[in-house]
Amino acid sequence: MPSAENDGGGSAAGDVPAGVLYVVATPIGNLEDITYRAVRILREVDVVAAEDTRRSGQLLRHLGIEPRRMVSFFEGNEAARSEELAGELAGGARVALVTDAGTPAISDPGQRLVARARELGVRVEVVPGPAAAIAALVASGLPSDRFLFVGFPPRKAGARREMFARLRREPATLILYEAPDRVAETLADLGAALGADRPAAVARELTKLHEEVVRAPLGELAAEFAAAPRRGEHTLVVAGLDEASAGQALDIDLEAAVRELLAEGLGPRDVAARLAAQTGVARRRIYQLALSLARPGRPRAPGGTDDAGDAGDAGDAGDAGDAGDDE
Repeated sequence: MPSAENDGGGSAAGDVPAGVLYVVATPIGNLEDITYRAVRILREVDVVAAEDTRRSGQLLRHLGIEPRRMVSFFEGNEAARSEELAGELAGGARVALVTDAGTPAISDPGQRLVARARELGVRVEVVPGPAAAIAALVASGLPSDRFLFVGFPPRKAGARREMFARLRREPATLILYEAPDRVAETLADLGAALGADRPAAVARELTKLHEEVVRAPLGELAAEFAAAPRRGEHTLVVAGLDEASAGQALDIDLEAAVRELLAEGLGPRDVAARLAAQTGVARRRIYQLALSLARPGRPRAPGGTDDAGDAGDAGDAGDAGDAGDDE
């Protein structure tokens, strides 16, 4: 059993080794949500690298900490600053990485610096603490034995819908972050892709005075948040596909569905777009099937397309959304 002085691999009080990167989680709202270890590390390190030095400065003052040195570390300067800090770490500096709220590198800057430190053989210690994704998952009451953190979905509607279509058959509970002005639209797109009756929850202002967790089917949530937008960062939690629904989804006769839409007058690209959103099957695959059924007997060019003109369409159908199937 680990000793109390070094429980979980962390350094003992008063014995902070040189040349260490500390990834320090900070409160997402309630300032009481910070650990004794985090306070000690922030007090003892040589450098605090903060996403927003003003906000982190307020937190440090609240904790009675005067940092030896503080530098900015945000998306715009992450690449250059990572190299700079990696050099200092290799030289023996102790650096604490913090973001505005929550755990660094989770939809916030940090992963690049951690990777660079690992490349140089620098010790990396995570000082765990608050994470909005985990707090929202637990508060939602939705299955938590298996979950997939999606982060912020794409801002462009097309890319966002492509992503949600690929998640249609995902059995794990989904967790997403979203800005307040896009919550209603994102909920509507989730409902269209996953089903308006899919159980979900929206958690807002977690650990703050006006904390709110609303649980309802996606369709109801989309309507509610469109009618009454809220402020603050939102975390969306959506149930995964249950076994019964998964069986129904897998039973679809894709070829029959393609033939039916072609008979209605839709072109291969429109057929692919519609069925991809409904089934979660890659749009490129459906497009190629629709193309072969719409133009039977035509010679196929290398690569699976009919001719040079169709090759361009196939590229449109596959686009960047399909290229990111592994997200």
